[in-house]
Amino acid sequence: MKRLCAIVISLFALSVAADVVPPGSKDQIRERLQPFGEVCRAGQGCAGTSSALATGGTATGGAAMSGDQVYDQFCKLCHATGISDAPMLGDVAGWTPRIEKGEAVLRDSIINGLGVMPPKGACMNCSDDELVAALEHMLTTVR
Repeated sequence: MKRLCAIVISLFALSVAADVVPPGSKDQIRERLQPFGEVCRAGQGCAGTSSALATGGTATGGAAMSGDQVYDQFCKLCHATGISDAPMLGDVAGWTPRIEKGEAVLRDSIINGLGVMPPKGACMNCSDDELVAALEHMLTTVR
């Protein structure tokens, strides 16, 4: 008897579940299931992106960010606090050994990463010029 009840309940549950449909019309459901966005790689002409960003241009897709804008948005967290031995803004003693290696080495470190600093300082859409501008912004505080 228990087995028969279990079968009847299972069949009833299946028939009820088959009738359950998410709210909205088929078109509304289809729209909700659409991808949120798309991955656009450098050199691809992806829909809805500016040509500058699609070809590795500026992070803003238009005018380049200034060095202090890049610093404030991407560099400040570590370089204002000294996290993981990041040289702090205005700290001459912290910057001097790095400056002595040459600006080319500093540029390479920003673009490719160094130690715990990720490549491009985590600003993956920043152009090399924007990153160098951020470096120049930081160096002006110690020169």
